[in-house]
Amino acid sequence: MTGSNAPFTIALLQMTSGIEPQRNCAQIVAALEEARAGGAKILFAPEMSLLLDRDRQRSAAHIGYEVESSEIAALQQAARDSGLWLHLGSAPFVDEQDGNKRVNRTLVIDDKGVVRARYDKIHLFDVDLATGESWRESSTYTGGGAPVAVDTPWGRLGLSICYDLRFPDLYRALTDAGATMLAIPAAFTVPTGEAHWHILQSARAIEAGVFVIAAAQVGPHEDGRKTYGHSLVIDPWGRILLDMGDTHGVGFAKLDPAEIAKVRAAVPALANRKAIGEVQIF
Repeated sequence: MTGSNAPFTIALLQMTSGIEPQRNCAQIVAALEEARAGGAKILFAPEMSLLLDRDRQRSAAHIGYEVESSEIAALQQAARDSGLWLHLGSAPFVDEQDGNKRVNRTLVIDDKGVVRARYDKIHLFDVDLATGESWRESSTYTGGGAPVAVDTPWGRLGLSICYDLRFPDLYRALTDAGATMLAIPAAFTVPTGEAHWHILQSARAIEAGVFVIAAAQVGPHEDGRKTYGHSLVIDPWGRILLDMGDTHGVGFAKLDPAEIAKVRAAVPALANRKAIGEVQIF
């Protein structure tokens, strides 16, 4: 496990991303400066913070390869200028392995503007509903192939995106690998948010004694969808340190890494984990 044991402040950006990446990027750049002024060390943005548009044809004009993105270059410069780390919740890029598909990708940029980690969302939302609606995220996106964690000055940060939240095996892999913080940026719908958002986020924090940091999209979007908001920071005991409700802007929370050892001493679930073999059926 890496990182200082001193308390530190983080910032979360809760936003309503639209269909123009330059405008969304400008909001993130402004949020970095607000986070710096508020004493934060790192800013967390939500899923699809640079572009949220379910119109595949319209959005195609704004989605290219990561290496060609002027917005990413601008965010790297902004991280350098602010002296903050940036967790770009996620953004869509053309898949480098299959140019006909996209990836939903987290980037972690350090205070020197260097991309320290990339994570492509593993779990894709494919469903046929009783209403007749059909969602096939896999028809547009390629799922990531492996869990990713990144060492920061404040501890090891496990990466995930939105729908990943429903798959605890991913978080077991991340915390087995030493993650003490979990980033779970999202663009949750209102019905699923009201039913499951707080419960699942709290479970991810409690089951391994870690901090959960979940920056979220909020409100009605230009593409017609509406997202739940309630960006959260949850401590290892399951206490909510920040809930941004349906507000817009930057929120702050102070994390005390010493809480991890306290909670794990009281409830040593992580230490007591066992490898689970094949189920015996009788």
